[in-house]
Amino acid sequence: MALLQDKVVLVNGGSQGVGAGIVRAAVREGATVVLTGRRAEVGEKLAADTGALFLRADLADPAQARDSVVRTLDAHGRIDCLVNAAGLTSRGSLLDTTPELFDQHMAINLRAPFFSMQAAVADMKARRAPGTIVNIISNCAHGGPPFLAPYSAAKAGLAGLTRNAAHAHRWDRIRINGLNIGWTDTEGEDAVQRAFHDAGDDWREKAAAAQPMGKLGQVDEIADFVVLLLSDRSGVVTGSVIDWDQIVFGGMD
Repeated sequence: MALLQDKVVLVNGGSQGVGAGIVRAAVREGATVVLTGRRAEVGEKLAADTGALFLRADLADPAQARDSVVRTLDAHGRIDCLVNAAGLTSRGSLLDTTPELFDQHMAINLRAPFFSMQAAVADMKARRAPGTIVNIISNCAHGGPPFLAPYSAAKAGLAGLTRNAAHAHRWDRIRINGLNIGWTDTEGEDAVQRAFHDAGDDWREKAAAAQPMGKLGQVDEIADFVVLLLSDRSGVVTGSVIDWDQIVFGGMD
């Protein structure tokens, strides 16, 4: 049987990158999928390709983050699984980050997951039904490079929130886990490399050659792992924030 057969899955930030990969994997594994994104043309194309339902949403607005769950309930009557995959990676250090940039990171990378989880857990509890949530975090939750100061702060907060919520709702049989992904080959990363690091067309090849496994993180591999965490095959696991990367934190040469 498919891993997510008959499950209703909401993927926030699902129109591109890792989120889009998760949408495709969840549909493949039998789920009824709803995805959100800010760009209607991109989201509607993915929805047409996969049979998922696209909802345009600006998750920086907490009301729209909550409403993503409400609109999923309106469409399908329940929510079984939630993935928070939206992320902002704009650069900023401790010294040059403005209050506006800081607030943008907190809004997308921490506040949006908080309030979408709030709404999803409320539905699961009201129905007295088990559910699963996966938060896409980052290895920057361990500290991160100097140019990702507000991003690292927000992702560290999301790691803490993941554990807190998992502990709070373990007796409700709602499992909540997170994935600290590393450097990943996405459309968004391509744009960031070109905009902030003057990268050329060969940046992927150069980056891959500098990695232990000879490649960057791959969207389809991350998506398969997320599907496993959403499914019953991940058993009783909850409150885990898993380092999904080729960096071994704490290791030294």
